Amino acid sequence: MLCKAHRGRGDGGACSAFTLVEMLVVVSIVSLLLAMLAPSLKGARAQARQVVCASHLSQWGVAFSCYTAENSGVMPHCDGLDRQDPDPDNPDYHNPKYPPWQVADWHGWVDVLPPMLNLKAWRYFQPREHPQAGTFYQCPSAQLADESLYSGYQPRRNGFFSYAMNSCLELDENAWTPPGGTDYPMPSFLDAARIVAPERVVLLFDQLLDPGKGYGGATRYGSAGQHCGSYPISFSARHAARRGKLGGNLLYCDGHAAWQETVWRPDWMDWDVNRQQGPPRSDPDWYPYPAPPAKN
Repeated sequence: MLCKAHRGRGDGGACSAFTLVEMLVVVSIVSLLLAMLAPSLKGARAQARQVVCASHLSQWGVAFSCYTAENSGVMPHCDGLDRQDPDPDNPDYHNPKYPPWQVADWHGWVDVLPPMLNLKAWRYFQPREHPQAGTFYQCPSAQLADESLYSGYQPRRNGFFSYAMNSCLELDENAWTPPGGTDYPMPSFLDAARIVAPERVVLLFDQLLDPGKGYGGATRYGSAGQHCGSYPISFSARHAARRGKLGGNLLYCDGHAAWQETVWRPDWMDWDVNRQQGPPRSDPDWYPYPAPPAKN
């Protein structure tokens, strides 16, 4: 029988066993220690997912740089074949009579960059086979909401995008009409050399997947996670930070990735909801080069 050595042998050599009260005290102490450690362990797991997410974005950044170097300095398009269904028998075929804004879909970053990372391009996945959570296409913290909240698509069937390319980099017919028309330079395929401040212009970001949290939490965003190119309205809040705040990772045009609590600004609200769904043209964090001078 197990006994307590520290009690001594005043009873002729016999050892006394643990009492019920002593066992309860030990269990209470262990439970208290686990309760104290649980938040730290949870925070450590969240921090680990945040680091993995940043690593994913950094590797996508390398692929962007390689593609740009191999294509005369031109970046891939922010929109891909997620906006239309390629022919399953020949997903590489597109009608040469298509207008330029449709041709751009075949040069989307989720189709042209994955082969550089030994991954299958998005266009080659069949429905219900698209990359889901836990793949290199997704943030490790990516979690879909109730599918009844989404508008017009089924993310678990059609796949979803945890990462999105900043659509402000290339506003054209394929995306939204630029504010003020198209009388200023805004190419369909962006020349990386024209980016004025690559260290601050967002390239990819960790986007919203919960439609109920769109537009800064003020308006439902039914297409959350549907497209591989989007605007700051779809910046997500999935990573735990200090004092219970939330945020996500961003990849910048110079290739570095960083965590940020939010990119939402209240003064965008009227613009986003009622008009362009993007930040003001003067915002240097999202547009690749300065806005043209105002017309007299």
